[in-house]
Amino acid sequence: MRVRFFFDVVCPYAWMAATQVEAVAARHGATVEWCPILLGGVFRHHQSPDVPAATWAPQKAVVGHTDVHRMAALHGLPLRFPDAHPRRTVDAMRLCIAAPPNQRAAVALALYTAIWTENQDPDQPAVLHEVARQHGIDPERIKHPDTKAKLRAATAEAAELGVFGVPSTQVVHPDGTLGPIHWGADRLHFVASELSGARVAQTVPVPPPVAEGSRRLDFFHDFASPYSYLGATQVARLAEEAGAHLHWRPILLGAIFRQIGTPNVPLFTMSAAKQAWNGRELDQWAAHHGVPFRFPSTFPVRTVLPLRVSLVAPEATLPLYRALWADDRDIGQPAEVARVLTDLGLDAPAILEAATAPTIKATLRANGDAAIAAGVCGVPSFWVDDTHLVWGQDRLPVVSALLHGWSPEGDAR
Repeated sequence: MRVRFFFDVVCPYAWMAATQVEAVAARHGATVEWCPILLGGVFRHHQSPDVPAATWAPQKAVVGHTDVHRMAALHGLPLRFPDAHPRRTVDAMRLCIAAPPNQRAAVALALYTAIWTENQDPDQPAVLHEVARQHGIDPERIKHPDTKAKLRAATAEAAELGVFGVPSTQVVHPDGTLGPIHWGADRLHFVASELSGARVAQTVPVPPPVAEGSRRLDFFHDFASPYSYLGATQVARLAEEAGAHLHWRPILLGAIFRQIGTPNVPLFTMSAAKQAWNGRELDQWAAHHGVPFRFPSTFPVRTVLPLRVSLVAPEATLPLYRALWADDRDIGQPAEVARVLTDLGLDAPAILEAATAPTIKATLRANGDAAIAAGVCGVPSFWVDDTHLVWGQDRLPVVSALLHGWSPEGDAR
């Protein structure tokens, strides 16, 4: 088997994946085919913004900036974020594709180091010529029409396969069957699972703890998000393993989005390729966590009532999540919420009445205010010791590292 690794040196997450993909493949008897592409060309194919981060709400930009530095630190990579980002990497990627296939990994890693560690500009001929010289490549190949055409063709082929960002990986099975596209540096465990035919745990290198003592974990969530559901099925285990105090903080995500300037249903703003990937990935994560999942036919669902109910009866939180995201029950409807409560042996009329109390409404608003103050831009979000904010159920290993005492230098979000 082999793993196709689609990359552009413009992306720091692709750098992180590039330093790991060979080892992941080798552990399962596979080889890696390094596939240089132009990220901008993929964006244009899928009618996405040339610089997606430029469209983010400021709150999300802060979370994203923190995340990239934190992930680099976890992988022991000395990231120096360029003053001007994104850099122009067209010629750098032409150098990658001009390199013989057995040298592409070395050339790519040299470029990643130059850009993300040494803060060099990959659009400067001197930088590219030095990398070319080190690997015995004629730098004139960068400008050759055949090189340009080859990179354009590789980019178009990747986009047609469904690649919409980097890093992306795809397993090619012995019979030529192509596996699904896996997007992200933190999805290599899916690649490993596909190669091995068995579940491979998602892990990150965990530095030794620098502090001891019990920690607090605030879990900001809303039933409206499938990723919040997935995170909700795992957060208690994480807290228990670390001996942390877990506080469930239901929030009204739509209100957060309106306040920070994010579309009310981000899924609907994604390209068709990313939406298709998103659907597959949700199934993959559910299988990875060993929980049932079915995308509800009534999405999006109004969640004000179930959120208030979860404040009155916290024991109903996970059953309400399962009702929506496993059983396709519309928990936006009071009658359906009542049925969930009754099935739990709870006094549904009393709980529904209590959920209308001003104190419950005020608590839900206060949770939203706390989420905004913490920097939350989406759910699930994990707030460790009122200091470290982690967004996304795909960052559970990071949450675990923080709960066990790791504290990245300079990290306060």
